[in-house]
Amino acid sequence: MAIYGGGLLVAGAAALHLVPWAAPPLLFLALFVFAFFRDPERRPEGGPEAAVAPADGKVTDIETVEDPFLPAKRALRIGIFLSVLDVHVNRAPLDGRVVAVRYSPGAFLDARDPDCIVRNEANLVGFLGRHGPFAVRQVAGLIARRIVCPVAEGETLARGERMGLIKFGSRTELFVPADAPVKLEVSVGRKVRGGRTILLRYTA
Repeated sequence: MAIYGGGLLVAGAAALHLVPWAAPPLLFLALFVFAFFRDPERRPEGGPEAAVAPADGKVTDIETVEDPFLPAKRALRIGIFLSVLDVHVNRAPLDGRVVAVRYSPGAFLDARDPDCIVRNEANLVGFLGRHGPFAVRQVAGLIARRIVCPVAEGETLARGERMGLIKFGSRTELFVPADAPVKLEVSVGRKVRGGRTILLRYTA
C-alpha cells in the first residue's frame, strides 16, 4: 500500500506542474491511503487473562448469540464497528492456536446494518487458548471489499499479534463461550484500540 500512496504522491506532484487543478485531490487521496493503512505498534494492557480488542473502533453491541465457531453452543459476542478513520489492522485478543479459518462470501451492506452480521462477506478465525476456545470474525462493510487474513490452521498467535486487515470500513467481532467465567470491561458505545484495550477478563 505504501507503493500505491507513493505513486499517488508522484502523480500529484506531476499534476501540480501539468494540470494544477488535479493535484489537490490526488494528494488528498495519497494522504488518505497512507493514513488508512497505518499500523502502529501496540502493547496489550493487562495479563494473559485479559482479552484485548481485536480491532480499533466503537463497541456497537454485546449480546449472547449462537456460536458461529462451536455448533449448538451459545457465545458472548462483542461487536466493534470500524470507520474509515480507524486503524484497520486486526489483532489476536488472546494467546491461542488457530484451529479453524472459515471464509464466507456474501453481500456488502453497511457494517452498522444489523443484517450485515448474517449477510455480508466474512472470515471466522477460531482459536484454542489457555482459557478454552474463542473466535474472531472479520466482516466486510459497504466500502470494505477485501478481507485479508494470512493466518492458517496450526499457527500460534500471541495476544495483540497482527492477524489480518479489512480494507475501508468494516466490523470485527470477538466470541467467547457464553458460560465462560469472564467479567466484561467495556460497554456499548466505548471506543477501543485494537491489541490494547481490554474487552473482558477471565476470572477462573
